[in-house]
Amino acid sequence: MTLVADASLRLDAGFWDYTLIAVYFVFVLGIGLMARYAVSDSLDFFLSGRSLPAWVTGLAFISANLGAIEIVGMSANGAEYGMPTMHYFWIGAVPAMLFLGVVMMPFYYGSKVRSVPEFMLRRFGPTAHLVNAISFALAQVLIAGVNLFLLATLVDALLGWPRPVAILAAAIIVLSYITLGGLSAAIYNEVLQFFVIVAALFPLTVVALDRVGGWDGLTSGIRDATGSTEQLSAWPGNELAGFDSSILSVIGIVFGLGFVLSFGYWTTNFVEVQRAMASKSMSAARRAPIIGAYPKMFIPFIVVIPGMIAAVIVPELAEFKQTQSTEAGVDYNDAILLLMRDLLPNGMLGLAIAGLLASFMAGMAANISSFNTVFSYDIWQRYVVKDREDGYYLRVGRTITVVATFAAVGTAFIAAGYSNLMDYLQQLFSFFNAPLFATFILGMFWKRMTAAAGWIGLVAGTLSAVTVFVLSETGVIDLPGQGSAFLAAGAAFVVDILVSVVVSLRTAPKPAAELAGLVYGLTPKEDLQDPRDRNEAWYQRPGLMAGIALVLIIILNIVFF
Repeated sequence: MTLVADASLRLDAGFWDYTLIAVYFVFVLGIGLMARYAVSDSLDFFLSGRSLPAWVTGLAFISANLGAIEIVGMSANGAEYGMPTMHYFWIGAVPAMLFLGVVMMPFYYGSKVRSVPEFMLRRFGPTAHLVNAISFALAQVLIAGVNLFLLATLVDALLGWPRPVAILAAAIIVLSYITLGGLSAAIYNEVLQFFVIVAALFPLTVVALDRVGGWDGLTSGIRDATGSTEQLSAWPGNELAGFDSSILSVIGIVFGLGFVLSFGYWTTNFVEVQRAMASKSMSAARRAPIIGAYPKMFIPFIVVIPGMIAAVIVPELAEFKQTQSTEAGVDYNDAILLLMRDLLPNGMLGLAIAGLLASFMAGMAANISSFNTVFSYDIWQRYVVKDREDGYYLRVGRTITVVATFAAVGTAFIAAGYSNLMDYLQQLFSFFNAPLFATFILGMFWKRMTAAAGWIGLVAGTLSAVTVFVLSETGVIDLPGQGSAFLAAGAAFVVDILVSVVVSLRTAPKPAAELAGLVYGLTPKEDLQDPRDRNEAWYQRPGLMAGIALVLIIILNIVFF
């Protein structure tokens, strides 16, 4: 995708559209200003003082992920691959979110750590901690660039500004409210943004389905365009996974996406975990990802389906899907914007634009707010300037927020080179999340794992994922779709586990007494309970809520098999 204004994507917004957008921004900045008065120390700025209710952190948990990955990335995937894209939600998200709430949040919240890397410090020591902190910080700047690039694309489509100018303007918009109010500003804006996004995308989906002739019209249009029914059912997803064999495709999706990438992202990614850790109690922290799982399983109906429809009814995108030619002037990333351009009248267009702005800002704000926490606590305070007053680290946090935002301006240009941003994002997740999950899961359940194994396994897993990526880029491995990312994630996980086991057996472990609260079998049950949760109602029990969500996911997979 080029970095200049594209006339074919120009949105013909009118007075009422711009009025709605202006009102939205007043609310966004107002929340930032109000949150600023609640920030008195670094805990308030980075973790909202651990004071927020479960429904707020639960919606923020899902809204933080409802950025470029969901709106543009998944609509692009829907346009390119069809129904198999549902796996990113039903296989590649919800089960891991439930696991985080039921199994892992008690360790995160109960240990009172301020970040995921800080948990690594307590379990594996300073070397593993530093490796994780640096890799996480790098990943967040790269992923923030994706959200920033897409936010700038929308500014470009509205105003016709050159893409570099739009990128800079978009960065300033997000920077303003994050710097003001820290995590509280980000979280409360994410709750607002969740409702704005749903209010924007639901009408677009209804109008698009009506235009294509309902579900029957969509299925016949895809069948005519592709000459098969593969994109009309979720399984086996050969095209998405890049395997000709249906058995290998299912294995790749279940193991590569559903286990390694999914659990690696949702259970160790501080962008998400940070929201749950801002909860007011242990039960609220556990319920946050479980509450988020319920809207998560239904979001694909307002994200993936519009992408599928766009590939049928938008002439330029239908041509691109047939020819893969850049002469069409568009690519899969443009699916949602093209659909808005063609279907929405003034007024509704403004609401949809506000929804997209909300999604992109939610994603980028989540990346930046988690970056500033990890940099301030886990890098600067731990290794650069130690033992200063709390106000000093609060100032560092605000300063590094500015630096990270403008670093994301640079990484936004990397994202510009991909016709389907999900390809780029899945590669990033295979580099950073898959090996980290292997280290976490082994260290949490195997007391014999040592500090040396923690960092050596992590580095080895990351290098193996990078190796698979290089082999794929040079043509040595030929896996179309996102199969190379699934393979890289699987390689990172397996290599990390094997190397960690070998190193652990050759090095000395920590005494068992030092692992209480960090290893599952060595942590007394009472240490994972919060006295504030004794009066919770039966319907608030995390295990019950997770069980109901799991049943719903199984039903959805059966219905759309």
